Amino acid sequence: MHDKPRKSKELLVLQSLHPRMNLSLEEKQHFENLEKGYQGEITFYHQLKEYPFKHQLILYDLLLISNKTEFQVDSLLVRKNKIYLLEIKNFEGDFYIQQDKWYVASNGKEIRNPLLQLKRSEFLLQHLLQQWGYNVSIEPYIIFINPEFTLYQAPLHQPFIFRSQLNRFFKKLQASDLATTQKEKALTAKLVANHREHSSNERLPQYEYEQLEKGMVCSCCSGMLTYLNYKMTLCKKCGRQENLEAALMRNVREFHLLFPERKITLNAIYDWCKIISSKKTVRRILKNNLILIPRKKYSYYLFEK
Repeated sequence: MHDKPRKSKELLVLQSLHPRMNLSLEEKQHFENLEKGYQGEITFYHQLKEYPFKHQLILYDLLLISNKTEFQVDSLLVRKNKIYLLEIKNFEGDFYIQQDKWYVASNGKEIRNPLLQLKRSEFLLQHLLQQWGYNVSIEPYIIFINPEFTLYQAPLHQPFIFRSQLNRFFKKLQASDLATTQKEKALTAKLVANHREHSSNERLPQYEYEQLEKGMVCSCCSGMLTYLNYKMTLCKKCGRQENLEAALMRNVREFHLLFPERKITLNAIYDWCKIISSKKTVRRILKNNLILIPRKKYSYYLFEK
């Protein structure tokens, strides 16, 4: 479940809302930052996969509570008697440090010091592990994954790994790839079991069903799809064709994400997806992919658990 990076619920909701409503400038910037962060994690994931480890246990995107405080972990490498805590940053452009403060070189704008975030996560993770009875050392690093990132005036001996240093870091890990024991496996399972799906710090816009544009959204470019024939759809924006059933079910999942309190009914999906003129087609696809709960005219569908 946590063996690869996952999009947060916050990012998934914003991705679904973006083509269907006008986001404010602040909301758009937040959405873009979340997307860029996720792309950085995916890049790191693929880089790490090039260096297979026999014994290392790797987790991604954990949301944990320690000392009544929520904190997120991008990646954990659980090894024998040690955990590597990795914060992935997809910064792009020139930055500099001055008196422990971080700035964008092009405009002098101050940004949050990622070192403080790393130290906070390290402290909370250590507290949580001690609470569970684990005496494990934590080695924290910030991974600057973007090759177009430059940091000026960085002090020596900081826990930074730049893109040009990543291969050396992975080789170092490979060279000390000791066999994990049942203790490490149990710890990994406990971390996953204590993951929280929903963050209390989510920043989502207010939205109502009536204000959102109806239709089916392209998975490639977020343009709106048109009905091509009983098997295919066509994106107005990028020209990509997509299987009708796959497109409809993706938009059903989107409907369920945005409105979890609403039942998935034939009429609801017919109205949400809009472009399919035949209710018979919608019914067939729903029946093929979901569990029908028959209630005469109040029938609805459920996803398999």
